[in-house]
Amino acid sequence: MCGILAIIGKGKDEEVVKVLSKRMSHRGPDESDIHVTENGHILAHERLSIIDLHTGKQPIQGSSTAWMIHNGEIYNHQKLRDGILKDHTFRTTSDSEVIVHLYEKFGYDFCDMLDGMFAFVVIDGDDYIAGRDPLGVKPLYYGLDERGRMYFSSEMKSIADQCKTFSTFPPGHYYTPETGFVKYYQPKWEDETLAVEELDLKAIRETLSEGVRKRLMSDVPIGVLLSGGLDSSLTSSIASRYMKEMGKTLHSFSIGLDAEAPDAKAARKVAEFLGTQHHEIHFTIEQGIEILDKLIWHLETYDVTSVRASTPMYFLSKAITEKGIKVVLSGEGADEIFGGYLYFRNAPSVEDFQKETIERVQKLFTADLLRADKSTMAHGLEARVPFLDKAFLELAIKIKPEEKMPQTYDGVEKYILRKAFDTPEQPYLPSEVLWRQKEQFSDGVGYNWIDTLIEYCSSQVTDEQLERAEETYPYNTPLTKEAYFYRSIFHKHFPQLAAAQTVRKWIPKWQENQDPSGRANAAHVQADTTIAKIDIPV
Repeated sequence: MCGILAIIGKGKDEEVVKVLSKRMSHRGPDESDIHVTENGHILAHERLSIIDLHTGKQPIQGSSTAWMIHNGEIYNHQKLRDGILKDHTFRTTSDSEVIVHLYEKFGYDFCDMLDGMFAFVVIDGDDYIAGRDPLGVKPLYYGLDERGRMYFSSEMKSIADQCKTFSTFPPGHYYTPETGFVKYYQPKWEDETLAVEELDLKAIRETLSEGVRKRLMSDVPIGVLLSGGLDSSLTSSIASRYMKEMGKTLHSFSIGLDAEAPDAKAARKVAEFLGTQHHEIHFTIEQGIEILDKLIWHLETYDVTSVRASTPMYFLSKAITEKGIKVVLSGEGADEIFGGYLYFRNAPSVEDFQKETIERVQKLFTADLLRADKSTMAHGLEARVPFLDKAFLELAIKIKPEEKMPQTYDGVEKYILRKAFDTPEQPYLPSEVLWRQKEQFSDGVGYNWIDTLIEYCSSQVTDEQLERAEETYPYNTPLTKEAYFYRSIFHKHFPQLAAAQTVRKWIPKWQENQDPSGRANAAHVQADTTIAKIDIPV
């Protein structure tokens, strides 16, 4: 939805803050504004207008002296307005404004009342609170400069050269000068021993459907990312049903190297089945390689999986915004919740399986959520993720892990999710898509993309450079030429050690190959387990 920047502390030049905020102008191409409080603190905002197009400009003042900025969407804002905030007078119809009113009424203890994705800062005199949504769907960074001023920003690029220390703001937390960091989101599903609930396929279907429904909230056109995989196809199917009820046509979007890419073919089949207005985008490998520098600047990561998968999503997002779409639904989270990655087949025990699903969900903000947000918001496109709805998480993760393990169902990953939507009387998807094996997004656009990318990166890094990688990058040392190349680009833009420390590499467990490609797993129907061994030093 936006890019936010807050600086707590006096003396920062307003014009400098405007420049820093403009480094994130891609996140909010519609309008921008800045507010300096009476005490000298500064709030800046780059806006992507989605809810309340006319009066929702930020920063927004509360009932009195408090001001706020927010990035994201609050899906239950109308319920809050009509309920616990009914005695408050609002200045806008924006979903964001409820945040400052909740602060005025409840002080710091309100974050768990919000249902949505968010990163926000509220300033009231010298008091303030910053918060981030439960799983980190929306990015947020914080830092401290040499004069002791506190910074909060949607992207690292606005603060990295201003702060002596900075880091990723932890999801599910808020921060205040009185309390420091407080973990407000403490779901029972984080305890692996509480995964004891019986399987209820109807509940899975209904709860996910409700998660999709609430994410159709928008005053602008909305679409779906349709890769042709299970997760995006289910999201598209549910959304199309609601859109038809509203008398609207759903726009779906897919991308591949060409029309024969594995995902492109499946996406066409789904779009035809659902009756969506489908748009298929193609890109060349040369184009992908050409934008790597700019892409890594946008992503603020050197993680191999994120770079591989973000490249096609970057091109897709650009094409979507050019068609006037500002919001899309995406299928992130399902693989983590249900153990959908192929390596989960090799989990040594039920306990290990459950622990891994929980950890993957908790760390989504370092991987798929980071990719989904920054590759879309590079073009002012907001991605919403129904699988990470709080109610759905509470239901799905607490199901007995035996019901989610591929071993239980002859190796079929995400079996219970597929079965929940296997309704022959009113089918959600063609059977061959509903039961299709998972592809990594970066594989699904066309296998040549990863293969050629590895070759190109190898040509850009010498054997000597890789041998001395530990000297050059002692923290999180790259082990392949591909990883080294991405790290070198990242380092050029973000040379600070603190920047490198914000990145977490995605590495699959329980398999010989450490390459994150689904094709590197022997369980893949077209397994290519050699790609992971390229350029790894002996």
